[in-house]
Amino acid sequence: LFRSFLSSPSAPGSGELPHSLPASLEIIAAGHPIPDAGSLKAAAAVTSLLTKAGAHDLVLGLISGGGSALLTSPAADLTLDDLQELTGALLSSGASINEINTLRKHLETLKGGGIAQTAAPAPLACLILSDVIGDPLDMIASGPSVPDPTTYAQTYQILEHYQLTEKVPPRILSRLDRGRCGQIPETPKPGDALFEQVSNQVIGSNFQAAQAALSQAQAEGFHTLLLTTSLQGEARQAGRCLASILRQVRASGQPLPSPCCLIAGGETTVSLKGDGLGGRNQELALGAVADLAGLEAVFLISLASDGEDGPTDAAGAVTSGETLARAQALGLDPADYLAHNDAYHFFQPLGDLIRCGPTQTNVNDLVFLFAC
Repeated sequence: LFRSFLSSPSAPGSGELPHSLPASLEIIAAGHPIPDAGSLKAAAAVTSLLTKAGAHDLVLGLISGGGSALLTSPAADLTLDDLQELTGALLSSGASINEINTLRKHLETLKGGGIAQTAAPAPLACLILSDVIGDPLDMIASGPSVPDPTTYAQTYQILEHYQLTEKVPPRILSRLDRGRCGQIPETPKPGDALFEQVSNQVIGSNFQAAQAALSQAQAEGFHTLLLTTSLQGEARQAGRCLASILRQVRASGQPLPSPCCLIAGGETTVSLKGDGLGGRNQELALGAVADLAGLEAVFLISLASDGEDGPTDAAGAVTSGETLARAQALGLDPADYLAHNDAYHFFQPLGDLIRCGPTQTNVNDLVFLFAC
């Protein structure tokens, strides 16, 4: 039996644990979303423990979103620098978390069923908090305890799709090429006997969080509707789409009459073109500013469930029908800030950033649409 607690030292409030922990519990701080030396240390500690497990031991795995970065063990022909450079390029390209994790599973030793391989022959039981849309077990924390249906060929297609083949480290391209040619063994696939002694259970997800929010909104007297927990795509475009729903509510009372609260969950992406500061939730809220302008008593609130949206101290931001006029009074042009991916510095002077600090968990993002 092993226990490990991983946290990110770069986030505001990190290192401040929510409650006291046993002295026997080893705490290893690591980087997120870019892995760091702490990520390597954590992976080495977990690997050391797993290799000592025998057939009569039970290995308990506690897996959550963020595990892909917090637990990093590069393949023998790669370095931490290689993985850091690749991760940065993928995050900037607008690649989805599924695409990013497909690459990670073929470049590291503990992902894509790697923990199950390392723990064998010990039985493995995992409790999982999902931060991936649809809760696919092979993508949460890059699927360390489950079979991997993806292939080396798919990883190369992802790099080609985002025009990254000339931008990633040569060692990574070399490994993927050798994998495509069958010179490197594939990750363990569905049907592998390795997983007969592995059990996985999702104990927290975006859907569960959205349902809890709906229950609370109903208790507060709102008409409620869950729009989706599969929200994806460019954040700014998602913001415009969700803003159009609020316009429809105001125009026709559809799909719900006021007062209402509509909820969408998921995870959007941002294709970086500028050098500003922000995150996908702040950019989603910024994308809605112009479309909500002039509407009375409407609010769009977008936030990250872990309390940390991008490399900022904000969980997200609030947009209302008054945001554009308030911004213009301060000389702020939302289109200009969108062009520079600088949502943080748009909402900061308005006082409309959401700062709640780290929540110590991650089940994707939630967007609330209120018409009062």
